[in-house]
Parts: sequence; structure tokens; C-alpha cells
Amino acid sequence: MDAVAYGDVATDADLVAWSRAYCRDVRRERAVSVRFDLVDWEVSKRAKRRAAAVKRPKLPDAAVGTPYDWERIESADGRPLPCTLSLTREAFESFDRAEWEATLRHELVHVEQYQRDGTTDHGPAFRERAADLETEVHCPAFADAKYVLACDACGDLVARRYRECKLVRERERYRSDCCGAGLALE
Repeated sequence: MDAVAYGDVATDADLVAWSRAYCRDVRRERAVSVRFDLVDWEVSKRAKRRAAAVKRPKLPDAAVGTPYDWERIESADGRPLPCTLSLTREAFESFDRAEWEATLRHELVHVEQYQRDGTTDHGPAFRERAADLETEVHCPAFADAKYVLACDACGDLVARRYRECKLVRERERYRSDCCGAGLALE
């Protein structure tokens, strides 16, 4: 890894350096197909609820599971367009090392899907790859949600919402992905 140790991360530059080095190790050790020369890194100054995110352009006709033809984008020169892995310092400070590492592996699945397929989601292919990398489909929460929706049948978390929205107001119209059951507001 880079010169900075996990326990010595003090600045945004340290956070990026440590996280980048960890992700490179994961790529090497777990055969993650990611081109880091096409990944920019940042620490978000605005994010309050998400631990990290992959910011990428929206591409026409991109679908997870279908390799994207990067040749059709003139500016790409056959390579995936760059994306940005945006980190949230508050999440890093709230999580223990294992949670932060799992968050980074989660984001690597998004980068891998994007660079191959031109888009990414949390669907079946994501869930399978996340399991391969021993990470979760949803990153741990570090901010308290005002509304928590769970599956009525098994109790699994369906969604966290920080503001009232259509999903919260009209939850009886929705079903959980896990059991197809209604949603309960906790």
C-alpha cells in the first residue's frame, strides 16, 4: 500500500491514497477487471448519507450484462469513458476498517460493471459479484434515516429514506424484491 497507514489517514489526500492502494490490492488479489487509469478519485464535500459513489456518464442503450461498444463513442478511443469514485469522509470516520474496505469493494463492483457494460445497478449480476468480493449489496448506513422500510414477510431492509417521498407515502403500492411482500414502515 501507499506510505500512509489506515490509522494515520488524516487528510482527504490520505483517504484517497489509502483507498486507492487498497482497491489496487483487491484488483490484484481477486481478479477485479478495473482500469484505474480511467478512474478519478475525490472526497465529496457535500455527501451526507452515502458512503461512496461511482459518478459516471449516462450512456445510451447501456445494459448490465451486455458489454458496451466503447468504439461508438468517438472521444473514448475504444476505452471506457472515465468515471469518478467519490468517497465520503464522514463514512470513513464512522466505519471500522472492515466496513470501509467492504464499501470500497462494493464500489469496485460498480466500476467493473460500468467499464464493461457502460452502466451499473444493484441487480442479480451485482449481487453475485458482490458475494464473490465478500461485500454487501447495500453499504452500511452512517447517518440516521427518518424513514426505514422493511419487507413485511422477512423483515429485511428494503430502503432508507431521509425525507418523505412517494415510496414512503405510497408504500402499499410497492413490493419487496426479496419476498414480493408489502413494505412496513419502521
